Amino acid sequence: MDTEIKIGLFGVGLNTYWAQFDGLLGRLTDYQEAIAKRLVNLGGHVIDAGMVDCPEKAEIAVDYLRRENVEMVFLFISTYALSSTILPVVQDLKRPVILLNVQPESAIDYAKINAMGDRGKMTGEWLAHCQSCSVPEFASVLNRARVTYDIVSGYMQEQQVWTEVAEWLAAARVWHGMTRNRLGVLGHYYGGMLDVYADLTLHATTFGTHIEMLEMCELKSFREEVTVEDIERKKLEFHRCFEVSARCDPEELNRAARTSVALDRLVQEHRLGSMAYYYEGYEGNEYENIVTSVIAGNTLLTGQGIPVAGECEIKNAQAMKILSLLGAGGSFSEFYAMDFNDDVLLLGHDGPAHFAMADGKVGLVPLPVYHGKPGKGLSIQMSVKQGQVTLLSVGENQNGIFMLAAEGEAVPGPVLNIGNTNSRYRFNTGIREFINRWSKAGPSHHCAIGTGHQLPVLRKIAKLFHIQLIEV
Repeated sequence: MDTEIKIGLFGVGLNTYWAQFDGLLGRLTDYQEAIAKRLVNLGGHVIDAGMVDCPEKAEIAVDYLRRENVEMVFLFISTYALSSTILPVVQDLKRPVILLNVQPESAIDYAKINAMGDRGKMTGEWLAHCQSCSVPEFASVLNRARVTYDIVSGYMQEQQVWTEVAEWLAAARVWHGMTRNRLGVLGHYYGGMLDVYADLTLHATTFGTHIEMLEMCELKSFREEVTVEDIERKKLEFHRCFEVSARCDPEELNRAARTSVALDRLVQEHRLGSMAYYYEGYEGNEYENIVTSVIAGNTLLTGQGIPVAGECEIKNAQAMKILSLLGAGGSFSEFYAMDFNDDVLLLGHDGPAHFAMADGKVGLVPLPVYHGKPGKGLSIQMSVKQGQVTLLSVGENQNGIFMLAAEGEAVPGPVLNIGNTNSRYRFNTGIREFINRWSKAGPSHHCAIGTGHQLPVLRKIAKLFHIQLIEV
């Protein structure tokens, strides 16, 4: 995952003040430099366009920021400034704008200012704390200009300010990753699973995702080119990454390794950042042989930041990618059962898992039957490590694409050792209320699970993509 993105920064003020109040400009630009350093420390590559205090400097700033192709713009309100100064920059860039209504201290030192005696100097000191004066004006104009923006209000040393800024940077990384993502679609939908079917054009226009249609015959061709040496290297990777069960048949390991090598080639050839797949194939056909041996390879890809969703669940591949870009994992899941004795929900799936989320090493185990699907082969056994989690679903309804999310906790307790991801989750609503509200929101029956509580960042991601976020 890229940790550094291009972030635009510029300060705004009123040039009339500089000659009136000695030292004010230097003081405000020092604040701006401090903000730039904090953005760098949070993983941003800062493109600082300096202090914009008149329309002429606005033209220079917008040219500079556009040339640098910034992902997001932080506008530091250093003191009162005219809205006519900022509008050309934010309107021409067509990038999300975050207004930093951040003053130097938590409160003005009233006694210090009132003791100055010189009302000119007193006014200059006040103007150094006058960030909030322009916020309503800027918001009014940006609303009417239909510019995407948000506001961070606080003071320089306040942790909440930098937590919010860090969340915006995380959201910008997701925006960057999603708009440049190439999502491969291999095979076809699971027949009759109507909730899973997706509008590919809608995903391309909403997230900027490129949809790459893949062919099973291409994967078959790559698989036929795999050498014995390739297979042996891949099996070594299996043993490094998985807890390989002694019950795994050597031929099944060879079959899964061959397919995994071919999947790597498919991803490389098409520069994929995620994939959704499903296939059945006629009984005994080579395609059936391939598709029943993909789980190990798809799990490796998911752990490398290339999430793979089964049953051709394109919407869930998008949800997994969002969580992956957040560094929160992103594991393919569905509701398994309700435990009313312990008030927990069990969720899991037959793969793929995400190594970063695992409680211990991910197991690679034999599975004598893929329930509801043809054939048999290797699958995975994994539980999510205990602690905070977020469930995320990307859905479609009459209004377009939406996100559905909930924060909960992965908790200890018995799970099913059936060769699936399998974990227990508790929610503050209780499971009865949770599953009713979640289902009524209208997602597909799959969801992605990530580590940590991600709702604050997901709210910002939804704003960047202009989609609804439903919270349960």
